Amino acid sequence: MRDHTSLVAWQRARIVSLAVISLSRQYWSPPAAALFSQLQRSSLSAQLNIAEGFALAGPALFRRHLRIAYGSAVETTDLLLLMKDTGLIAEKVLSAPIATSRETCRLILGLLRSLETAGPLGR
Repeated sequence: MRDHTSLVAWQRARIVSLAVISLSRQYWSPPAAALFSQLQRSSLSAQLNIAEGFALAGPALFRRHLRIAYGSAVETTDLLLLMKDTGLIAEKVLSAPIATSRETCRLILGLLRSLETAGPLGR
C-alpha cells in the first residue's frame, strides 16, 4: 500500500464527498441549509479521517480514526436517506450516493476487522 489513496474505502468516501458537493450546489435551499451543512461535514469527515488515520502510521491511531470515519459514514448515509424520505431530493438522484455511502461503511468495517486481526504491530 503506497498511500491512503490506494485504500478502496477512501476512494469510495471521496466519491460520496464529491457527490455531496454536487448535490449541495444543485439542491441547496434555505429550509434544507442545516441538512446540507451537516451532510457536507459528515461526508468530508469520513474521507479525511481515513486519510489522517493512515498518515499517522500507527495501527492504534489508524483504528481510532477509522472508527470516527465509520461513524461519519453512517451519519452521511442517514442524512442522504433523510433527504430522500423528506422529498428534498428525488430518490433516483440519491440512489447512487446512498449505495456508495453504504459501501463505504462496509469497507471501513472491513479495514477495522483486518487491523484487529493483524494484532498490535500489524497494519
